[in-house]
Amino acid sequence: MSMVRTLDDVRSTRWNTKPETGAVLLFLHGFGSNEHDLSSLAQPLNLELPWASLRAPLELGQGAAAWFQIEIPGVPDAAPVEQATKMIWAWVDENLDPEIKIIPIGFSQGGLMASQLLRTRPERVVATTILGGFVLGAAQSGDELLAEQRPAIFWGRGQQDQVIAPVAIKRTSEFLPQHGTLTERTYPGLAHGINAEELLDVRSHVVSALSADK
Repeated sequence: MSMVRTLDDVRSTRWNTKPETGAVLLFLHGFGSNEHDLSSLAQPLNLELPWASLRAPLELGQGAAAWFQIEIPGVPDAAPVEQATKMIWAWVDENLDPEIKIIPIGFSQGGLMASQLLRTRPERVVATTILGGFVLGAAQSGDELLAEQRPAIFWGRGQQDQVIAPVAIKRTSEFLPQHGTLTERTYPGLAHGINAEELLDVRSHVVSALSADK
């Protein structure tokens, strides 16, 4: 397993570094997946925004990647998570004009990374979306500002999700309401995945947050 220095990605055909919308979607996949996974959400979301889907830096082999290794489920060490966060910001700084904001949509481990972007540079983030994910236990540089400003956050997960550890769910359910204007949804019958109902909720969340940000 190896850590790459720069993140690979796939992008929408209408990608540019300074879109008229003032914001782009940033898809962040889960452990063992790749950059081609969440990009499939762009069409059903139908947000008409430029998007990029990033490949996590840790190569697992056979096309799979991860943002960090899983040691204790739901309780990752802060250092590798924070290193991966820096790598995403390096990609953003290299590929987007400074005034363009990001709308991170992350699944599972990618959901944690979406929350990390909000917690480290909140002024750059609109409509954080955490799907089947959780937050890091360690304090981050933007937490105090988030507690004051309470930006829009969506946290959705399957009611039958057995993958995310209960300790991580508990931590997230305590943190998010104190650091954002939270829309929380659980979906009956859904395990560790994303369904059509959740995508409709995500779309509403993003549209509402973009409108409020203008």
